Amino acid sequence: RGGRAGEDMRTEISTAAAFVTRLLRAAGGVGEEQLRCFRECLQEAMYEYYKHHWFPLEPSKGSGYRCIRINHTMDPLIEKAAGMIGLNHERLLQLLPRELTLWVDPFEVCYRIGENGSICVLYESPQSGGKAAKQLENRTNCKKEWRIGRACPPKSYNTMTISS
Repeated sequence: RGGRAGEDMRTEISTAAAFVTRLLRAAGGVGEEQLRCFRECLQEAMYEYYKHHWFPLEPSKGSGYRCIRINHTMDPLIEKAAGMIGLNHERLLQLLPRELTLWVDPFEVCYRIGENGSICVLYESPQSGGKAAKQLENRTNCKKEWRIGRACPPKSYNTMTISS
């Protein structure tokens, strides 16, 4: 069972869903209303899937369960949300990176595009004493890299701010 109230994982889930939505927007061909619906459907699917697998006292516990993965096949949570807006499997594979790993963990959301890409942090929150969560400053432009289907420059730990 998860050790934290469901609302507390919403920031992490919202960040992850916003990132996938931005990937779809950058690829083009999907309307804004469809993108809004996709994001909402993905958030709900993630919340339902993760709600009993959220362990803030052990953030890495269950990380594999919460990992969204595209590896020449589509992650079922993304595919489910895309189906709600009429995007089929083949079209989704055309629009999103061929290889994407997105880790949605308590206090942190990270991604990697490509098997050998660097890990980029989308969201990080202090893990101690009730401090407010904070978005990281955009220190490196990972955006340009994911638009062309690559990860951030190697051997660095980069961040990217995702806004709602």
